[in-house]
Amino acid sequence: MPRAEPPVRRILGVRVHDVTMAEALERVAAFLAAGGPHQICTVNPEFVMHARRDPAFFQVLEQADLNVPDGVGLLWAGRVLGQPLRERVPGVELMEAIAARAAQEGWRLFLLGAAPGVAERAAETLRRRYPGLPVVGTFAGSPRPEEAPAILARLRQARPDVLFVAYGAPRQDLWIARYQPDLQIPVAMGVGGAFDFLAGVVPRAPRWMREAGLEWLYRLLRQPWRWRRMRVLPRFVLDVLRARYGRGGTGARVG
Repeated sequence: MPRAEPPVRRILGVRVHDVTMAEALERVAAFLAAGGPHQICTVNPEFVMHARRDPAFFQVLEQADLNVPDGVGLLWAGRVLGQPLRERVPGVELMEAIAARAAQEGWRLFLLGAAPGVAERAAETLRRRYPGLPVVGTFAGSPRPEEAPAILARLRQARPDVLFVAYGAPRQDLWIARYQPDLQIPVAMGVGGAFDFLAGVVPRAPRWMREAGLEWLYRLLRQPWRWRRMRVLPRFVLDVLRARYGRGGTGARVG
């Protein structure tokens, strides 16, 4: 069985685990050793704000087996709210860490989602970086319910140990929560735009910008359409400050 659950923090009422990258990877290994279905979510400020207005998504985060802190905004909020998080665990980097470990351990990976052809290119990148990596399938598909039977059939045939789903949040996380009980895949994780990064469709920010917490700005400059999604960030900051200096406490879920 996996070791005891890591410490839980509450960021505006939303559940996040206080784990480092190394601890998250060991948690994945423990899930695989235990068997049974597990879900990993990569929580950032956008997740928090969406979960506060969407009860279904909030419940997914409440029930997920591991919610890693993906986003410098979460670390800042944790400090302000007295809910400290030690380290940012970016989803794309956790995905690569899992792939590196999979090449050593023989874990079978399946990449689901993104635009047609992108998952295949991402898989090729991972194979080049981690020789011997067993990728047992790739497929674009979509989270539409009518496509689920064909996707589930593919996954049952491939029998992956780890499923990466790139449908974007919250659709990917809701999809995993809906179908994991049937699939019984040991680890399923929503990875957002990770396939695009690995395939070279979208470049990642330079390391210095990532380390300075400015990856969001780089992505906004490269993809101006993202401003619509990022409109929630000022509200996130205001809600954190209100929770700390206004009402006090860690904030509560709304909606």
